[in-house]
Amino acid sequence: MNAPQGMCEVCMEQFPALLRSSDRQPVRHLVVDDSVFARRNLARIIESYGGIIAGEAADGCKAISEYDRTTADVVLMDITMPQMEGIEAAERIVRQHPDARIIMVSSVGYQENIVAALQKGARHFVQKPVKAEVLYEVVKYVMGDAAVSVPLTQAGA
Repeated sequence: MNAPQGMCEVCMEQFPALLRSSDRQPVRHLVVDDSVFARRNLARIIESYGGIIAGEAADGCKAISEYDRTTADVVLMDITMPQMEGIEAAERIVRQHPDARIIMVSSVGYQENIVAALQKGARHFVQKPVKAEVLYEVVKYVMGDAAVSVPLTQAGA
């Protein structure tokens, strides 16, 4: 089911790099999930399209402080976590930073969770297991005019 490591890297190179349109720098992501495996998987996908990891958090409380510290362009937030759930953390971040772009990433895809997250300020929802092409398109959509996509060969120039 999983492609060999080298094969996945070849597949992922098809994505143009996502850069901030304001300064042509990589989109900065805050990855929030209580699973180290899930955070590493998201980081691998993010890096495949030229994004960078501005910070990580394992629960909602830490997510709030990390967002304040990093002011990431995009937050990828799990819903179910210890200490503070992702929906509450998203609401608190958006209350303090109305322009925050939060994407909920969860295996708990209940309609009421998705609706609650969107009502509390999340901009989108991605179902686990996360597919690279889906996350890429959602981040691109959520960034809107604040991001441009360029071929990876031109991203470093």
